[in-house]
Amino acid sequence: MKIIGLTGPSGSGKSTVSDIAKSLGYFVIDCDKVSREISKKPEALEKLEKAFGGVVKEGALDRKALAKKAFSSKEKTEILNSIMLPLIVKKIDEHISDAQKKGENLFLLDAPTLFESGIDKKCGAVVAVLADESIRADRLIKRDGLTKSQLKSRLKSSKSEDSISSKNSFISLILVYALPHLLNDGVVVPVLNEEMLSEVNSPR
Repeated sequence: MKIIGLTGPSGSGKSTVSDIAKSLGYFVIDCDKVSREISKKPEALEKLEKAFGGVVKEGALDRKALAKKAFSSKEKTEILNSIMLPLIVKKIDEHISDAQKKGENLFLLDAPTLFESGIDKKCGAVVAVLADESIRADRLIKRDGLTKSQLKSRLKSSKSEDSISSKNSFISLILVYALPHLLNDGVVVPVLNEEMLSEVNSPR
């Protein structure tokens, strides 16, 4: 079994990498989708409501209300992660196990909180995707319909390039265009410049 971890700030272009991986036969696990799956469970709803208040309405999670509160500061984002990450990791293990039973043995874990959750320890290699903040901001506004105030909070609570770079000894690759080489034969090109980031910075 081979597992590659994928991480990067919100709006950096991780879906581009996921699409490449899928085309190369990888079973992609989108941890954001796993999070949404988990957020429907009574255990998660109870903990989220207790921590943030007013985020569960008629038995369902109000994701906009949660985002407004959970991304208002790094401290609150950490509270959110402490609730959700253990549940997400458990579900990821279940997805991998189920996929293996169906013959899958190549996996890409698309996980914005790859290191924070400890999921990186499951990975044989890690790919980090970066993009200029202005590009990320434009994507987040178009994708999530954020106001300027919400955007500011989201960017502030999101991991920075510096925080990712601090993990550079654990990161195998930071170039989107070189991902197929890593996936196919393990070639690593640990060099970063504007030209190499051009694919990440292009529209999805």
